[in-house]
Amino acid sequence: MENLNKKILKLSEKYKDYTAQNLSKLIKIKSLSLQEKEVQLELKRQMEEADFDEVTIDGLGNVIGRIGNGKKILAIDGHIDTVDIGNIENWDFDPLSGEISSGFVHGRGTVDQESGIASFVTAGRILKELGFDKDLTIYFVGSVIEEDSEGLCWNYIIEEDKIRPDLVISTEPTNLNIYRGHRGRMEIEVSFKGISAHGSAPERGRNAIYMASKACLEIEKLNEKLKDDDFLGKGSVTISEFISGSPSLCAVADFAKIHLDRRLTWGETKESAIAEIENIVKDMDAEVKVPVYKEKSYTGLIYPMEKYYPTWKIPEDHDAVRKSAEIIREMLGKEPLIDKWTFSTNGVTINGVYGIPVIGFGPGNEILAHAPNEKVPISDLVVAAAFYAAYAFVF
Repeated sequence: MENLNKKILKLSEKYKDYTAQNLSKLIKIKSLSLQEKEVQLELKRQMEEADFDEVTIDGLGNVIGRIGNGKKILAIDGHIDTVDIGNIENWDFDPLSGEISSGFVHGRGTVDQESGIASFVTAGRILKELGFDKDLTIYFVGSVIEEDSEGLCWNYIIEEDKIRPDLVISTEPTNLNIYRGHRGRMEIEVSFKGISAHGSAPERGRNAIYMASKACLEIEKLNEKLKDDDFLGKGSVTISEFISGSPSLCAVADFAKIHLDRRLTWGETKESAIAEIENIVKDMDAEVKVPVYKEKSYTGLIYPMEKYYPTWKIPEDHDAVRKSAEIIREMLGKEPLIDKWTFSTNGVTINGVYGIPVIGFGPGNEILAHAPNEKVPISDLVVAAAFYAAYAFVF
């Protein structure tokens, strides 16, 4: 197997300019969540050019390329959507240039995470060139809406496309390390109902802002008491939005709402997180709920999903982790780091909801995700493309 892995790495090195150019083409097309149509058409073209057996776009807008038609199913996932550019003054180069220079591809989405997608297109080309004929179906998924609601795309793929892989490789950035989980997250809204009164006599009313403010101070304390996990780390909660309303600026506020970002470590659930907040506001006229994401995809489809994204991890001795480590040792001659993401990925649905094993291996360093001056080393693209192709042979 070692000789095959070295051969695959050499082929990937041969195609490094091809991979970089494909990535550059993707970066030049702005691809915010719900606005991915043009970049998806480019990705479909790239897969077809690489001679994939079949390339389709599903009802939600995911591009799904297929190689092989075997009983076992391997999926390689990367989300095509990106966050926006932010303050252009913080960038040293055009974030949509896709500039290739000094050994890097530059621009928004290079790390998070179109580089993983460009790499798996090359992996597909390598597999076709090598005449891959294992009893395996490989789906290469360019997924949508991850930045807005991670995992929604895989709810659709599993429930509507009826694709249920035996294993998924996430190409989110891992700095070429092997990742096996991350904390979950959820969003919580707490609405407070007060009674308005004239501002000259506030004692006649009940101020919703005061209720919300007291709750905020207790939530700040709650953050220090949350569970910890040796691998995933500590749960967290923070208030990300505070809004209020009143009949006028000369009146007691009769409405307030806070929005919470809750990160869930191992053992924390939607129910436990809701119960913690309900306990804080139990003596207030307040409603605690998990909001639902229900925006229209670029295809026009609305596919609602509750904003709860479960915690997940797979064991360090899982067969997928072991095989991944063997590939890195044989291909690169080094011991891989087995770690986790700090942020959230589509793994929340793939593993957190459906229990399908997920491993992470991707080009780029996650510290550049959502940051200005985002760029990815071309050398990372080479290794990632080789890894995805090599994994198909050991799976």
